[in-house]
Amino acid sequence: MTKKQKKEIIRLIVSLVSFIILFSIIHLTKINQYITLVLYAVIYLYISYDVLLRALRNIWHREIFDENFLMVIATIGAFIVNSYEEAVAVMLFYQIGEFFQAYAVGKSRKSIVELMDIRPDYANVIRNDEVLSVSPEEVKLEEIIVVYPGEKVPLDGIIVKGNTTLDTRALTGESIPLEVTSGMEIISGAINLTKAIEIKVTKEFYDST
Repeated sequence: MTKKQKKEIIRLIVSLVSFIILFSIIHLTKINQYITLVLYAVIYLYISYDVLLRALRNIWHREIFDENFLMVIATIGAFIVNSYEEAVAVMLFYQIGEFFQAYAVGKSRKSIVELMDIRPDYANVIRNDEVLSVSPEEVKLEEIIVVYPGEKVPLDGIIVKGNTTLDTRALTGESIPLEVTSGMEIISGAINLTKAIEIKVTKEFYDST
């Protein structure tokens, strides 16, 4: 969670608690209507200042009818008809919804970035008793590739020589390294952690994990 998101959570919590306390006090005691208006307006401005600013900026750029403008019109309209509680509640729940939407988008973006990070850039293929670094797309079925410690497994295959441990967190979410040995199938995207292994390719690059 980013620092900005943490600040937003604090703002939402403070606004929600303030709203509940004020709502309770007003319904348990008799407070002047103007004082009630001022108190609700303070909470409203605190929770909605960014929406108000975006609405004003969009109006300045002649992009009026967006969700920010509509939320401002709806909530200010509620204030005009003395529905202060509804105005603050609508804006508060709108902001909570926006927060969860932004959080979900951020998580999805992070997942996509992590998937791009595990995409292998090269493969060490054995040809004519030499180890050549080539693009994974150039490796053919049943060719033997070598994966050294710290490298990503570039293609799906079967280990034909060696044993090691693999980091598969980006693929499976499992934090414990996976022990693999000769004869086992492994999938591309895993990271070799300990020893060099030789793998017979069983799937070409575009069919690999």
